[in-house]
Amino acid sequence: MEKRRVIIIGTAYPFRGGGMSTYNERLARAFMQRGDQVTIYTFSLQYPGFLFPGKTQYSTEPPPSDLDIKVAVNSVNPINWIRVGREIKKLEADIIVIRYWMPFMSPCLGTIARIIRRNKKSRVIAITDNIIPHEKMPGGSLLSRYFVKSCDGFIAMSRAVLADLDIFDQKRPRLYSPHPLYDNFGEKVPAMLAKKHLNLDEDSSYILFFGFIREYKGLDLLIKAFADSRFRKLPVKLLIAGEFYVDAKPYLELIDKLGLKDQVVLRTEFIENSEIVYYFCASDIVAQPYRDATQSGVTQIAYHFEKPMLTTNVGGLSEMVPHGKVGYVVSPEVDEISDALLRFYNENKLEEFSANAAVEKKRFSWELLLDRIDDLALGKDGTTC
Repeated sequence: MEKRRVIIIGTAYPFRGGGMSTYNERLARAFMQRGDQVTIYTFSLQYPGFLFPGKTQYSTEPPPSDLDIKVAVNSVNPINWIRVGREIKKLEADIIVIRYWMPFMSPCLGTIARIIRRNKKSRVIAITDNIIPHEKMPGGSLLSRYFVKSCDGFIAMSRAVLADLDIFDQKRPRLYSPHPLYDNFGEKVPAMLAKKHLNLDEDSSYILFFGFIREYKGLDLLIKAFADSRFRKLPVKLLIAGEFYVDAKPYLELIDKLGLKDQVVLRTEFIENSEIVYYFCASDIVAQPYRDATQSGVTQIAYHFEKPMLTTNVGGLSEMVPHGKVGYVVSPEVDEISDALLRFYNENKLEEFSANAAVEKKRFSWELLLDRIDDLALGKDGTTC
């Protein structure tokens, strides 16, 4: 394939790794590996301070030296949207990839996309994490509709989001392509080494909850499930790794009320990319007890490190984790979560599920995603862009 000019509009350095920056930077490298010229247009202002629930939006790690990242987009300044749109329009890139995840970004990203498309050359493809957000906001549907109408085509990372797109548009082409593997956090290390690095008890086994803590992720369900008295007969602890994006007090009080202080390990600071390998490799199983979700990047980190998973049957999560093969898919109910985790340990499923994860993860390639983007840009899905 001939070399193309690709522009990605979305979160990247200097913003913290998390899911968005990590994904966009890995996507840029995938395009570069096949010979494309890639620039990421990231935000100069992503969220106003009052809308950001964490401690800081910015990374403390060194900048990626291999990527062309332009800090340019101000999410709340319409004059900036016009300027950035005109700038990218003039570049006449072959493919514009926009990451969309919440209605708040619709005016900004939708306006930029509309201006770019006036050059009649660039194809604007949106990768949609969510069309209907986990946490509702006033006017969310109108804002999402504005963005959807500004694009040429869509990649949905779950079939749930693919269906949600029909609410706003039924004509523009869209394709399902599962979230690719997060293979950029290093190679596996022995569990004992990982536990030692994290100063964890080396004689204990660990259930990992990883990522930003928000209400819809159901951490309270997992804590209640872990209070099941049957766990006290096992050398198992719950490892919670990730920054609180909600008030921490109810969770800490719940741990105290259930008498779990000695069984729960809290690492509730932001986890830098360089440390992620240790949390996953120290753990036996990754728990995602979400009340609501479309898909999750945590799943793809777990797959990279070949870790069994427990997830819930909401959104597109069950599409990613074959029940009884790589882990368990349960309802977001306390009893079902505790029963599945206990079954994992009592039936010694670690080795079997890990081996299956090593096979299953081959489904989630970046090359497949690039092919899907090409199909949309070239109109090969049977629909004209």
